[in-house]
Amino acid sequence: MSIFYLLLVALIQGLTEFLPVSSSGHLILLPQLTGMQDQGLTIDVAVHVGTLGAVILFFWADVKTGFAGIPRMLTGRIDTDGSKLAFLLLVATVPVIVIGLVVKITGLSDAMRSMTVIGWTMLIFGLVLYWFDKRGAATKVASDWNRRDAITLGLWQAIAIIPGTSRSGITITGARALGYTREDSAKISMLMSIPTIMASGILLGLDVAGEANYDMMKYAALGAAFAFVAALLALTLMMRLLRSVSFAPYVYYRVILGIILLGIAYS
Repeated sequence: MSIFYLLLVALIQGLTEFLPVSSSGHLILLPQLTGMQDQGLTIDVAVHVGTLGAVILFFWADVKTGFAGIPRMLTGRIDTDGSKLAFLLLVATVPVIVIGLVVKITGLSDAMRSMTVIGWTMLIFGLVLYWFDKRGAATKVASDWNRRDAITLGLWQAIAIIPGTSRSGITITGARALGYTREDSAKISMLMSIPTIMASGILLGLDVAGEANYDMMKYAALGAAFAFVAALLALTLMMRLLRSVSFAPYVYYRVILGIILLGIAYS
């Protein structure tokens, strides 16, 4: 793998992980559209670690609160901000883990990695995001997040197992459908990404355990670093833009890309 291609993978992962445009879809499409070799699971794990570091740093105050509340949550005491956040994130993560394992065991994950699937999910879920972003109320904030909403958003998040859906996009859509403001929908979605990326990284890491060599680890470290920087920039930009604009620009991008991919797939 060339350094250029490694950096391209890292930048795509970093820039698209937290934007509602599907990082997995872009990474699947990259070798298909360029004819280059797939980057492999080791690099996938590395760039996921990079984006995980970025979201933890960006939301460090909330992350610190959540981690501090884990001991109380484990003893069944959901009576502080930290234990509540830790509990809600756990609840919201269960559906995607369960369904993700089923999809992986049955081999459906490989069957869904096609340009046709990604084209349709880009288009359909882009329009769904547009609908709820325009029609949804904006009366709830992150502090209103409760168990029922966590279960609901967990089910929304599980849909993102289909490539091209976008984990951040579908959870933001779900939060807007529940009446959360744009900024707080994005914040909840980003916090939900932390345990989800951790779980995904562990699963991918088990697949490549023992296969990585010294040279591959150097590539992985470089990929993780670039993904971290790109993800931090994307997060900062999106959260600032949401103070004044809607999710429409991302929707337009998804719809255009979806139509192009479907045109290629059916040609």
